[in-house]
Amino acid sequence: MDDLKQWVEPILAENGCRLYALEWLTNEKPPLLRISIEKLDGPVDLDTCAICSDAIGTMLDAKDWYASEYNLEVCSPGAEHELTTDEQIQAAIGSYVYVKLKDPKQGMDHVFGDLISANTELIVISYNVKGRKKKFEIDRSNLALIMTAVKV
Repeated sequence: MDDLKQWVEPILAENGCRLYALEWLTNEKPPLLRISIEKLDGPVDLDTCAICSDAIGTMLDAKDWYASEYNLEVCSPGAEHELTTDEQIQAAIGSYVYVKLKDPKQGMDHVFGDLISANTELIVISYNVKGRKKKFEIDRSNLALIMTAVKV
C-alpha cells in the first residue's frame, strides 16, 4: 500500500487533488482498489474522478501492479466525511465542521462551526450563537469525532 500511495499522490497532485484514503478491499469479487480524493480548490466532481481514474489506471497497468483482475474506483469521500489524520484536519481549516466531544465543555458535547485553526494540542472552532460569533477551543485529547459538515 505504501508503494501505491507513492505512485498515486503525484498523479493526483498533477490534477489539483490530494489523497483522502486508499483502500484495498479483497472481500469484493474481483478485489476493489478504492481511492478517495479531495480537490485542492473545491468539491470533487465526476470529471475530476474520471480524469484521475484514467491516469491512475494507466500507471497501474504500466507497472503491472496486480497480476489478477481487480476494479479501480476513484471517488470523493463525500460532502460529510470524518477527518482522521492531522493532514486532513489541516486541509479542512476554513471549512464548516461538526465536532463531538468525549467530555462536555461549557455545557456543550458537540458543536457545528468553522474550523479556524488546529495544532497537535488544540483545535479552534468559530460558531454562531444568536447571530454572534464565538470561539470554542477544544483539546485534541477531548475529540471524539471531527468531520466536515454541510451548512443547512
